[in-house]
Formats: sequence, C-alpha cells, structure tokens
Amino acid sequence: MAYSVGSRPRAGMVTRLMQWTVLARWGLASVVIAAHLSGLAVIVTQLILIGFPGRVGAEQLSGLILVTVYPIVASLLGIALAVRDRMSYFAWLDSSRKPTPEEARRILHLPLAITLRSLVMWAPGVVLSAILLAGLTTEQDLTVLLAMFTVGGLESAGLTYLIVDRVIRPVVPIVAGVLGATMHWSSSVFIRVALAWAVSGAMPLSALIVVLADPATSMEHRIRTGIYLAAISLVVGVLATWALARAVASPLRTLRIAVDRITRGDLDVRVSVGSASEIGRLEHSVNEMSANLRERLRMRDVFGRHVGEEVAERALAGGIDLTGDVREVSALFVDVTGSVAISTGLPPQEFVAKLNRLMATVVAATEDNDGLVNKFEGDAALCIFGAPIALADNATPALRAARRIRDEVLAAGELDIGIGVARGRVFAGDVGTDTRREYTVIGDAVNAAARLTSRAKEVPRRILVSQSVVDAAEAGERAEWVKYGAVALRGIDAPTPSWTDREHEAPR
Repeated sequence: MAYSVGSRPRAGMVTRLMQWTVLARWGLASVVIAAHLSGLAVIVTQLILIGFPGRVGAEQLSGLILVTVYPIVASLLGIALAVRDRMSYFAWLDSSRKPTPEEARRILHLPLAITLRSLVMWAPGVVLSAILLAGLTTEQDLTVLLAMFTVGGLESAGLTYLIVDRVIRPVVPIVAGVLGATMHWSSSVFIRVALAWAVSGAMPLSALIVVLADPATSMEHRIRTGIYLAAISLVVGVLATWALARAVASPLRTLRIAVDRITRGDLDVRVSVGSASEIGRLEHSVNEMSANLRERLRMRDVFGRHVGEEVAERALAGGIDLTGDVREVSALFVDVTGSVAISTGLPPQEFVAKLNRLMATVVAATEDNDGLVNKFEGDAALCIFGAPIALADNATPALRAARRIRDEVLAAGELDIGIGVARGRVFAGDVGTDTRREYTVIGDAVNAAARLTSRAKEVPRRILVSQSVVDAAEAGERAEWVKYGAVALRGIDAPTPSWTDREHEAPR
C-alpha cells in the first residue's frame, strides 16, 4: 500500500507548504535554516539598536569577518544534518510504505531532537562570537554581548521546535495509525503555549532588558530599542497567539462536530489525528468511541436476531447478574408435522429453505402482535406474549398470531403444522452462568402449549388453545373460537378443555 501525506482534497497554502517540507529533500533543511537565521537576525538587530557598529573602527573589519566564520560553518553543518534527518526519519515515506513502530516513534521525537541539536550548535557560537566582538571595542561589556547572543540562540531554538512540530503534522495521522493512542510530552499543549509565549513575549522583553542594562548604550538608542522591541513584541505576539489559538480551536471545532454527529446516530465519523498532543489523543479517542459504538450496534443487531430486540435491549442495559421474575404469559408453540419424513425425501438445503420460510412467517406474526420468538428448536418454535415486555392483554395477540401463522403456512402449501397456545404463570428470565446464559421461560404454560401442539396436528384447523387463553382474550377475539373438547395431554392427569378457531365460509 502506498502512503501519501495529507488527506484534504483542497489543502490550503500552509498545508501545502508543510507537505512540501516533508516530501522535498531540502524541505526540512530550509525550515531549520530559516529558524537559525531568525536567531541571527535577533542578534544583529540588537547590535544595531545599541549602536555597536558605530563603536567599531575600520581597522577592526577583519575581526568582524572572523565573527561570521562560525555561523557560516554551523549553517552548512546544519543543512547537511537536516538533509540527513529528512532521509533518515522519512525513509519509509520515500519508499511508499507503512512506517514500523520504531520509525513512527522516532517521528514524534524529531522536533525535540532537532531543537536540542540546535542549542548544542548555538552554545559554542554564542561564547566565541561574544568574545570576538567584545575584543573589537573597549566600550562593550562582554556580559551584555553574551546575553544578546543567548537570547538569539534561545529564540532560534524556540522557533525551530514550533516550526518542526508544525511541519510533521501531515504525517501524524499515519503515525497514529501505527502506534494507536499515543502522544509525546514534548508536543503537549502546555509546551506549545510556553514556547509560543517565550518566542513572542519573553525573548523580546529579554532583549529589551539586555539593551537597557548595557552601560555603553545611549539614551537615544535605548528609546529607539524600546519602541522597536515593543512593536515587534506586539506583532509577533498577535501572530503567535493567532497561530496557537487556531491550532487548538480548529481541531476542537472538528471534534465538536464529530461528537454532535455521533450523538445524532452517525457512527461512521472518523477524525484525522493531527498532532501528538492531548488534542491528538482526544481525536484518537473519538475515533475509538465511534468504532466501539459501531461494534456495539452490530452486536446488538446480531444479538437481537438471535434472541429478539426486547431481550437484547434488556441484556445490554443490565449487568451480569442472572435475573428474572414470575409473569402471567401466553405461550404459543409451533411444530412441523412429519418433519422426519419430509427431511428424508428432500435435499438438506431445500428442507432448510422451507423451514426458514416457515420461521419467517412465525417471526413476523409474533412480532407484529408484540410477542417474542423465544427460541427455535429444530423444526419448532416457542413464542411468548407478555415477557419480557408486559402486556395488558397477552391472550388476544397470541390468538391472533396463531390464526395468522396457520393461515399463511397453509396458504403456502409447503408444510403442515400444529399450533398450541396456553396461558399461565411462568418464570421469565436468564438461565445459565456468568459466561453463558439464555433468556427463557419455564412453567406449566410452556409445557401445556407444547403438548397441545402435538394434539393440534390431528385437528382439522391445526390449532388447539387452552380454556384460560380464551377466557383472558377480548370479546371480539373470543368470538373467533369454538370449543373443541377436553383432550388428554401427556403428564396431566385430568383432561384439558381446549378450543379451536371457527371456520369461516369463504366469500363468494
């Protein structure tokens, strides 16, 4: 798989510049040298503001040239090292491959590594240049020059970190895809805020203090320096604050929109992880939350297909304790007549297809009447009305479902069935262990429904229901049923009064 930097179809100028910096051979070297030059600019500006060039005579021109030797050598070395860094840290990108975990972690260390190396390269230059310049005039204090060069070096290091940290953001989503939820302390929001304040506020104020502390600087130069540095501080402060606010507000706005979409049920949301800070960790967490909710929804759908939506909702909302209660329910049992003979004479796939069409009819009729298909048992099905969702009248919908199932199955002409319906108090709840359990109903009503089903296969209308079901049904539904007579059921001593539905004359 080829990996590319940037995912926006219409990237802005800043984004395109960052992409170029990562992809181009000289891109990283360019931004590092720009940061070093900014530090040199700070030093040169301070020297001009305090009037240092006016204190150096023409005879010290060779000394000034000597001062430039180290910055030139350091710059060339910095360019070479930056080019090497680009080839070393982004070799996986040049090869159009996924980075290894070690390569991904190295990317997160890149801003800090380059910044620390920048400080190391500046340290000897600060001391050497300050000593050389102090030797050019007897008026200049060495401490002041050291302070000036130190401020310039720190300004350069701060800018180096902020720029490199910004430059590598196009590859952070790829890194996050390898490492997952990760962040680096050096890229935290606190570090960025502190460095932005240092570059835009602390450094200009430090430069002003250095100038004011220089005894060789005249009042005119001090006033000019104060005005200049105050203006610079205002401009840089506005730019730094804007950039920092945008870096925080933009991803937070994206996160807010993503969370709003998730709240509305859109679980296909995915946020691009744009940094290795706390915000990047939050972006990754939003993606994980969306993925987990999608998986939970999928599991709920699969679970609901097996046990029914009501039971699935109950199980997902509850804890791990096995629970249940005693309910007054109507139990409907459906069984195929002569299933052994039918399966023997048909290929397995064809027999299963017939059963699936039968069960589809059972499920539709049961759910349309607010019942639950509790379980399939081979070529039979147990349906419950009144649990887990209590119904004010569970007998009427059970009788309606029984008639509908019988009518649709007989109309299809594929299978012959028997249907038994009984009513009574049962235990309805979870049975099993903490690791495996099943929602079921246990009681005489279930047993009676199953035994009525066996006898119903011999009845012309193919349905037998107990007296208690008909008695509990509403008047309109009771009118659809007639007494069949008392039938003997296995395991029950006394004959059981039973009813079957009335046969209506077909309309002419």
